[in-house]
Amino acid sequence: MSLLTRLFLAIGFGLFAISAMAQNPGADTGCNTLDATDDLARQSLMSYVCFHSAPPEDPAHQAKSPEQLSQDLNWTPANGHDLVFSHTNSVYWVQLKVRNSGSTQRLWYLKLNYPLLDEVTFWQSGPNSPEKIQTGDSYPFASRGVDYRYFLLPVTLEPNESRTITLRVKSSGALNVPLTFETPEEVISHSNHLTLTHGMFYGAMLVFAAFNLLLFFSSGTAYYFYNAFYMAAMGLFLFAMGGFGNQYFWPESAGFANTSIPLALALCALSMTLFGGSFLEIDKRTRPALAVKTLAWACIVFLALTFVLPYTKTILLNTVLALVVISSLFVIALIRWRQGYQPAIWYVGSWLIMLIGALIYAMAAFGYLADFLARESLMQMAVGGQVILLNYAMVQRWRLLHEKLLAVEHGARTELEFKVHERTAQLRNTMRELEKANRQLATLSLNDSLTGLYNRRHMDNVLPELCAEARRTGQPLTLVLIDADHFKTINDTWGHGFGDTCLQVIAEILTRHVKRPRDIAIRFGGEEFALLLPGTDVHGAQKVSEAILGNAEHISLSGPDGEPARITLSAGIASLGENEDKEQLFDRADKALYQAKEQGRNRSIVSEAVPVSQCDQ
Repeated sequence: MSLLTRLFLAIGFGLFAISAMAQNPGADTGCNTLDATDDLARQSLMSYVCFHSAPPEDPAHQAKSPEQLSQDLNWTPANGHDLVFSHTNSVYWVQLKVRNSGSTQRLWYLKLNYPLLDEVTFWQSGPNSPEKIQTGDSYPFASRGVDYRYFLLPVTLEPNESRTITLRVKSSGALNVPLTFETPEEVISHSNHLTLTHGMFYGAMLVFAAFNLLLFFSSGTAYYFYNAFYMAAMGLFLFAMGGFGNQYFWPESAGFANTSIPLALALCALSMTLFGGSFLEIDKRTRPALAVKTLAWACIVFLALTFVLPYTKTILLNTVLALVVISSLFVIALIRWRQGYQPAIWYVGSWLIMLIGALIYAMAAFGYLADFLARESLMQMAVGGQVILLNYAMVQRWRLLHEKLLAVEHGARTELEFKVHERTAQLRNTMRELEKANRQLATLSLNDSLTGLYNRRHMDNVLPELCAEARRTGQPLTLVLIDADHFKTINDTWGHGFGDTCLQVIAEILTRHVKRPRDIAIRFGGEEFALLLPGTDVHGAQKVSEAILGNAEHISLSGPDGEPARITLSAGIASLGENEDKEQLFDRADKALYQAKEQGRNRSIVSEAVPVSQCDQ
């Protein structure tokens, strides 16, 4: 007998044993009136509840109100047990008599702690009784009257008033009618406790799912995505089973309220299969790989059938599917563990917890166990424990992979060290040559190749910075534009070769007179030069300019034909004014240069600053 066969037999025996142990309503002992003011009596509410099961052939099955029930209807006392029934076509009538023995008007709530009932109708008999409340999953969520995932019936009793509460319950699946009779304070207290519990559970599921999704996007590892998919699907399933989906997601879609449960269950089965197949690293040529592939296709088929078959069939089929998937993955994990795959041990532990929790939860959901609320909490603990173990298993898997990578890296490092050492010298030589070439390239890009002075590009780069610095510090910044007089005549007379020699001579003159480290001499055109003089006002700049012009005028040059050649220069000087930008500074210096040309050349003209706009930053 295979291990999988033995596991299924054990599951079947467990289901039979648990169902045999389930408590059902007992023998007829009579139904008494509940004193609503007695706390102890309210805690044993089911000792005061009577019910009647009406199969389709029973006239009570067709009755739509308590008045249509027979006077001699056989009411069976619950005898202290929750009303829990497996799949049935019967209509269940539930009756509770309550009395307010106090001296003041009081309000209580009859709470039905099971959200997945198709039709639930409440009646209250007595004077001034409120109208009936007809609600359930077959109706919009607003029909409940109270915005709560469970069914609440407000019961207001005058002093010494007695009232009979009747419920008609019908559902297409299993039927749970766990009742409590609570004060408003107790309802709020229990609700707050459950809100905290559910908030922590679903919040943790959401955080784990988002964390795994981020790991998937950062690493591209598929099982992170499948794990996030599984936690999202499981959270959606429990959300729907707990009545939250109907309350928050689809309150107006009564038809989808039931469909969402088997749909989410099929998604859970599919995500569990995909995650297990990816995490356990199953060889595609083995039988476990074929089993995983078969389970995945079965999940897809059952997912499609959810939209075709009725709820009574899909919930049963998808529950069996989920249990088969959990059991199969548990067996496959055992096989992988025996094959030496170490992370499988934590996977086995997580699915063992899940298998036990899922069995108990399924028994409660199908009416074989009472106290569905306790089973819901147990299922949440099982899922929480499973999620923790699964994520720890992924950490261990990552650790093993990391250790393997370190071993591979150590081996590769030894092999590479020699090659790295051998090529380090070559790389250093290459880097030195590259650095030298970069320096040469930088020099060529910012310097004039003929004169060695800085070029127009360097001027465009540095002038805005000097402008901003002058505005920030309040120090002067002066621009001097210098142009060779009648330079075209020199080129026309002796040729461009001699003209280039003259330009080099002018550059040497500028270099001799621009002595301070921050002063910059620039050739930005054919015979056009510029001086950038930070920290120098117009008077200082004019002295430098006059010295340059005087030096150029007294230099003796001879053309290629032996004839003497004379060079004179004209200059325009402008100092940066307040709120002036670099274009306006350059424009004023250029106009001053033009004036020097008009006034006879071989002279410098100073321009007056006119503030107009903000300096470029």
